Amino acid sequence: MASIPATASGFYIKTLPVRTVEKDRFKFDPVQGFIEWEKKKEPYRLVVDGLVKEPKSFSYADLESFPQVEQVSDLHCVEGWSVKDLKWGGFRFQEILNRVEPGRDATHVLFHSFGMTESLPKGQSHYIESFPLSELLDPEREVLFVLTMDGRTLPEENGGPLRLIAPYDLAYKSIKFIARIEFVEGERPGWWTLANPVYTSIARVPKSRLKRK
Repeated sequence: MASIPATASGFYIKTLPVRTVEKDRFKFDPVQGFIEWEKKKEPYRLVVDGLVKEPKSFSYADLESFPQVEQVSDLHCVEGWSVKDLKWGGFRFQEILNRVEPGRDATHVLFHSFGMTESLPKGQSHYIESFPLSELLDPEREVLFVLTMDGRTLPEENGGPLRLIAPYDLAYKSIKFIARIEFVEGERPGWWTLANPVYTSIARVPKSRLKRK
């Protein structure tokens, strides 16, 4: 994005036909920790697998039991708009590493969402996004796994039951509806990158849009 003038990139993005529209709508009950979708009801489980010593899965109650932190962060869309001063609550990625041991070859983490998308870029049927493991652990990046927003349980329309917030990356990197965390070797292109190369894997928010320079 840095090589494309802002006005040109904004026009280009608006003309792109592909959008990540989920086909499978679902409801989440945070009290019971159940997901209801595809005419079935099942407990929500966050699966952690890939290049790990032992795959594990966590219930919603498990995630709530992790040490919780709160932070106020902005959300910056690639299309130019921002939502300021959102209060997020959740846990850091270190809490996953405290419970799952990655293999030596694991350099990146690939996140998978619930549901299928209308479009299938290069055969990818659901939303995915990846980050270097080092970035998820870097306190300067302030990456947070979100369970609450403004003191309330994160609603489905905002990415519940679990989403990622990466405040110094453009918002398409902040994947919603997380169902699986996969440790992998090497960078993997996310859904948006597969669909439209203008959405690059590295998607820093321009400094001019940040409060912190």
